[in-house]
Amino acid sequence: MSRRILVLAHTGRRDAMTAAQETCTQLHSSGLVPVMRRCDLEDIQAEYGVLTAPTEILDEDVALENVDLGMVLGGDGTILRAAELVRGTTVPLLGVNLGHVGFLAESERADLAQTVHWVVERAYTVEERMTIDVKVWHSNKLIAHTWALNEAAVEKADRQRMLEVVMEVDGRPISSFGCDGVVMATPTGSTAYAFSAGGPVVWPEVEALLLAPISAHALFAKPLVVAPTSVLAVEILTRTDASGVLWCDGRRSVDLPPGSRVEVTRSATPVRLARTHKTPFSERLVRKFQLPTTGWRGPVSGPVPGTQLSPAARVAEARVGETRAASDSAALDKAASDNGGVVE
Repeated sequence: MSRRILVLAHTGRRDAMTAAQETCTQLHSSGLVPVMRRCDLEDIQAEYGVLTAPTEILDEDVALENVDLGMVLGGDGTILRAAELVRGTTVPLLGVNLGHVGFLAESERADLAQTVHWVVERAYTVEERMTIDVKVWHSNKLIAHTWALNEAAVEKADRQRMLEVVMEVDGRPISSFGCDGVVMATPTGSTAYAFSAGGPVVWPEVEALLLAPISAHALFAKPLVVAPTSVLAVEILTRTDASGVLWCDGRRSVDLPPGSRVEVTRSATPVRLARTHKTPFSERLVRKFQLPTTGWRGPVSGPVPGTQLSPAARVAEARVGETRAASDSAALDKAASDNGGVVE
């Protein structure tokens, strides 16, 4: 049975629709079956006509559970939309960045043909990314229950009014202050909204939860990194009538009247991302943010056993040894003097 690859594209962009056509054609010519959602396929056909490659329709010709992998053509927003679709299944996502930073994407538009080849050859690994479970309470009633891959952000609803909140970790209050909001994020989301709010960059392999206040009017309103087993909460205080709004991954929103409480815990259901490169996260960080690294010389390593040191190096090594010996001798003399001439 041929492997089926789900192709998800940002059909509001011409370059994404062109990339989807190229991907489907290459998958088909390689013996795999491209799959698309009907709405995406109709958008592309309205723009370009019938696809050159035969394409199956998701939930009509094939169920999501029978898809081998999802290729996402777009930016991080498109990948977050795709995560909504596949969460709860074993289908991993492989992103091809057509946007700006594209931290969740694995490759760039120029590498599309090579990326499809890697998919055909199964030349990728799959890693699980932590998600968070988000509950909203008001008047002791659960009024909303959702999730997020990047973050749950409590924000002020009225741009002219500051939001009064109190942050809580594991059932204990940390601090209350006025602010524009609070971001509760995963390590994956540490390079998204939480990063803009001044939070730390956390490696994806680290298991932790983050809190990052947004424009807080307070002396102590620092970003916090807590255990993945912790329960985070943000309460909107009732000392003013300012309301808030909860945004999860910038896609799902819940209105927060005064007195609302947002609780965040680690979810038991991760999102699976496919990786074609085994590059460390530090390299990805430098590349995506275009960080300056000029002058870096790399780790210092000692001489390889069996190699000969230069005369200058031998002199320098001898001087270091003499300095250490003199230091050790002085330390012994002091110890003897302090102990009545006896060194134990």
